[in-house]
Amino acid sequence: MSAGKASTAHTPKRILVLGATSGIAEACIRSWAERGDMLYLVGRTASKVGVVVDDARVRGAAFVDSAVADLDDTAAHPQLLAHAINSLGGLDVAFVAMGTMGEQAQSERSFDAADAVLHNNFIAPASLLTWLANYCAQRHTGTLAVISSVAGERGRKSNYVYGSAKAGLTAFLSGLRNRIDREGVRVLTILPGPVKTAMTESMKGSEKFADVNKVAATIVGAIDKGGDVLYVPGIWKIIMGVIKLIPESVFKKLSLGAE
Repeated sequence: MSAGKASTAHTPKRILVLGATSGIAEACIRSWAERGDMLYLVGRTASKVGVVVDDARVRGAAFVDSAVADLDDTAAHPQLLAHAINSLGGLDVAFVAMGTMGEQAQSERSFDAADAVLHNNFIAPASLLTWLANYCAQRHTGTLAVISSVAGERGRKSNYVYGSAKAGLTAFLSGLRNRIDREGVRVLTILPGPVKTAMTESMKGSEKFADVNKVAATIVGAIDKGGDVLYVPGIWKIIMGVIKLIPESVFKKLSLGAE
């Protein structure tokens, strides 16, 4: 080893990514691949999953496998998850990055539209996490890292269907953490503010949103270091703390987050 260079040996982690083609997930996958982790990537669209898989291999992942699946199909979760973990030879980290904003106006007009948003952002993740939590608790190891949202901290007229689903997910994760932390399993709730990704690029003011690579670096570091709840960027912990203190009689008259 040359003078002045310390060893940077890294033991590869076995990481399952559910929602691998989301902007934040893709950025995290790049970091994990570059340090030589083992990856199993699940996404909805074959062509998009293929691009992420190829990129991870080029960047140096120790192992990459994948599946194309509709994660809204909760009946298929046990077989999907069992196959993924068998492919990895175990599990160190499960990263759940699924979710969709939906269209608030459509959800207001039709409960079918609202139901799709609620299912994708709460019911389906809860199904995945129930299976994964039981798997990890039986083995007394593992990290479940899950993207929720600051939108779940308080309902706003501009996105209350999406926000209510994320509020449910955040509460679910809190209870799950309380249940399995004593079994040696970590549960990390990730609460991003607006992040500049393909999903948000058409939103008003998106040029001011957080850089996805910086957000991903923070998430990867938090998964490595431990912790229970991560606001990213960190300023959102203060922002949401203030917003939650606003009395309802005042809050209902505001237009926070409105188009």
